[in-house]
Amino acid sequence: MSIPIQNIYYLLCYAWNKLDEKEKVSVDLDDDTRLVDLFAKLLISSSSMLLKRGLEHNYIPVAEERVGVRGKLEVSASIKANSFQHLKAICSFDEYSADILHNQILVTTLYRLLYTRNLDTTLKEKIRKLLRMFPPIKIIELNPAVFQKIRIHRNNRFYEFILNICHMVYDYSLPTESKGEWFFTDFTRDKKRMAYLFENFVYRFYKIETPHLKAKRDHIRWNFHADNPADKQYLPLMKTDITLSGASPKIIIDTKYYPDTMRESYNKETVKSENLYQLFSYLLNQEDGTDETAKAKGILLYPTIQNEYNLHYRFKEHDIQIKTVNLNTHWSKIEERLLKVVDEG
Repeated sequence: MSIPIQNIYYLLCYAWNKLDEKEKVSVDLDDDTRLVDLFAKLLISSSSMLLKRGLEHNYIPVAEERVGVRGKLEVSASIKANSFQHLKAICSFDEYSADILHNQILVTTLYRLLYTRNLDTTLKEKIRKLLRMFPPIKIIELNPAVFQKIRIHRNNRFYEFILNICHMVYDYSLPTESKGEWFFTDFTRDKKRMAYLFENFVYRFYKIETPHLKAKRDHIRWNFHADNPADKQYLPLMKTDITLSGASPKIIIDTKYYPDTMRESYNKETVKSENLYQLFSYLLNQEDGTDETAKAKGILLYPTIQNEYNLHYRFKEHDIQIKTVNLNTHWSKIEERLLKVVDEG
């Protein structure tokens, strides 16, 4: 599924809940922009802003050999290193420094992009100039555990957008046969990643753009009777992708991401049965005797770049719809379509 680079950017900004950064971070995008160039442009622009406003600093423990004493004198370490014989001593102290994990991940990622084979050479030159503006910051080995150590709070929340980009670069950079060189792969070919991205984009879109509706992810229990109540603990919970309440009726949206929206069998297009079963289970098991749940609407929402579908069915009082949103169109059309999906009767 080929999605314009501009739309990929919007999908990411919504999914990461970072629309404010989309307005602040200016990047020039055209049809020739590749994904690796997009992430490089975003990091260059956002890092430049970060340097202007000031990198985050923190106190870090330092132990060094020096003339004179600063902080705590490490006698045993000084004797072991023969420091006293050279009129020096090893001291440990806390230093207020920018050489902290947030900045280490950023600088390491910029260096990785610098040695990424398929990155535009003009962008590489911009990265070189940018790196000269940073204070001394260590290059570290990136791994999933490093990103999990990050703690975002109110005073450093701008880093969240930057670190999301760094994580994407890390996830989709592969080493080449040349030592120290990388190649960025196209993450839009990763079906699991794109399904996750599409679901989060749709969820955040409705959370932001439909303030009259409450968007959440609902947990639904199976409407099964058990002679032994303890047996119910073994039933799994169902979790909706998006539930919109405040509307009449309530809307349950299940997002799916496939290269082909429909399944073809004997030259006939059909909706994927497993998708219908899932949505049908949500609708039946969420019923609790109230009018809101008895008339809840279910929508299967698929992305498409070609054929549009608007299928309507009914089961008892439930309206069941199969809808598509074309991701290969202008962003304003995507917004218009998504709003129409939940406003249509």
